[in-house]
Amino acid sequence: MVEIIYNIAGIIALAGIVIAFIRLLLGPTAADRTVALDAMTIITISLIAWLGYMLGRKIYLDVAMVYALISFIGVVAIARYLERGL
Repeated sequence: MVEIIYNIAGIIALAGIVIAFIRLLLGPTAADRTVALDAMTIITISLIAWLGYMLGRKIYLDVAMVYALISFIGVVAIARYLERGL
């Protein structure tokens, strides 16, 4: 029963990535596109953690943490560029 719920959550997360990707393509401003990209990376991080749980591999949590750090640095860099602070 629990695995069915996890599978449904994975499908919902994939739907969230699709919706964020549409916003990334259609976003009227660069800030909208940045937020959509950040949302996609956050959902992807949760999917990597979910995949690690489903496969029973703890190494995926390390991969998710590294990806989160790289994503954070990238979003901060984009935000500084948009504010003309770089």
